[in-house]
Amino acid sequence: MNRHLISAGDLSRDDALLILDTAEELARVSERSIKKLPTLRGRTVVNLFFEDSTRTRISFEAAAKRLSADVINFSAKGSSVSKGESLKDTALTLEAMGADAVVIRHSASGAPHRLANWVHGSVVNAGDGTHEHPTQALLDAFSMRRRLGGLDGRRVTVVGDVLHSRVARSNVLLLHTLGAQVTLVAPPTLLPVSVDTWPCEVSYDLDAVLPKSDVVMMLRVQKERMNAAFFPSEREYSRRYGLDRDRFARMPDDAIVMHPGPMNRGMEIAAEVADSARSTIVEQVANGVTIRMAVLYLLLGGEIAQ
Repeated sequence: MNRHLISAGDLSRDDALLILDTAEELARVSERSIKKLPTLRGRTVVNLFFEDSTRTRISFEAAAKRLSADVINFSAKGSSVSKGESLKDTALTLEAMGADAVVIRHSASGAPHRLANWVHGSVVNAGDGTHEHPTQALLDAFSMRRRLGGLDGRRVTVVGDVLHSRVARSNVLLLHTLGAQVTLVAPPTLLPVSVDTWPCEVSYDLDAVLPKSDVVMMLRVQKERMNAAFFPSEREYSRRYGLDRDRFARMPDDAIVMHPGPMNRGMEIAAEVADSARSTIVEQVANGVTIRMAVLYLLLGGEIAQ
């Protein structure tokens, strides 16, 4: 594996499978009464979050602590960053503190890539702007593999606000590497201009795609990133692109429903669909800790105690 995890596109098939297989091994450890491993004792992991996050930050913190690493949580609010300190100066401060790994979430696309040029430790992208979120794609693939077996030839439909979704970008890249066929379904206004260069198909008709999908991943409509009208109304969006009970019934019996969270219940997904037995939404949160353990373990060269 590379020293950093910046993009899902940086992972070869072997790299991705190594992470998924390592996570499978670590998941067995997590089932023990004592979940902690000594593998990263003496290592320091810094969570550098310039954007608000609950699930991802806590997930990385739990992963590092289960591997016995020392964790420093750095929030931009109330720090020198709020006083105008640059990302480079912050990076040099972390470098002076001896950080072995920096997990960064930033509103600017490309920030983790810049950071990787300034620190000697490993950099893990926990979401940069509307660019990528590679560990979310890994945990999604891990969740799919646990429910469906292999990913080769599986048909994955990703629905919703692709334009503002770093999760969609990372998932398309990773799932393509792992042999799945991805179809994006969204209104034309919520697809990026460059989507025709992505390794996937595009459809505007959710009802046509659902019956042949093994996985349906619903994306949150990111209203906080929208500065214009991307669709007529929430009701109209939900009518055309929401996964309600009727659409759920048209999916194959063994197909699963996913959502990276947080959800707009009743808009992109009905509550009864989100809470159904074929939904992996809660599993995805639990699998996030396991996958992030695997990533930190592989980047920092730990050993799994048998």
